[in-house]
Amino acid sequence: MVKLVNIGFGNVVNSDKIVAVVSPEAAPIKRMVSHAKEDGSVIDATQGRRTKSVIVTSENLIILSALQADTISRRFNHDMTAPEEKAETDE
Repeated sequence: MVKLVNIGFGNVVNSDKIVAVVSPEAAPIKRMVSHAKEDGSVIDATQGRRTKSVIVTSENLIILSALQADTISRRFNHDMTAPEEKAETDE
């Protein structure tokens, strides 16, 4: 079953395809995003806002998000919790 992670503004990503969620501030990440833009393999999910995280997928796509990397990580980890555990914590 496909698990989708909300990356902000109603945009979702298949959690099975996520390799890394990183900050866009480092020079190597900036270069990676720049090269991906040239190749046409960037998906901009920021809705015109500042990029706060870069998601790297196993399909060699780069996804830009306006959410912090730790926010996406929490959502990813929360979605990976077993359904039984979710039911216990909801009670």
